[in-house]
Amino acid sequence: MSALEAAEQLLAKLSRAEKAQVLQWAARDLGDAFPGIESRPGVCGGEPCIVRTRIPAWVLEQARRLGTSEAELLRIYPTLRAEDLANVWAYVRSHRDEISGQIESNEAD
Repeated sequence: MSALEAAEQLLAKLSRAEKAQVLQWAARDLGDAFPGIESRPGVCGGEPCIVRTRIPAWVLEQARRLGTSEAELLRIYPTLRAEDLANVWAYVRSHRDEISGQIESNEAD
């Protein structure tokens, strides 16, 4: 039996209040998920990147801080879509210290 099938059987045994609690846990767990952004060991040192690319989030944020417009970023990186930039800006807002640290670290190299 798969974990998903076991969860379905267990869910059937829960009260409505217990199901609501499970739903809250799942929402909280997924709340830190950023579609279009992934961190994988072995890809860009594990730094968060735009999916389908090897473009780290910090690179785009640093370019924005230096005054590069979204239109320019889309021209410079033709594989990017406007949706990718929206995703990375949301990620940066939620991980400002992490991204700033990556920018500082890469500037020091």
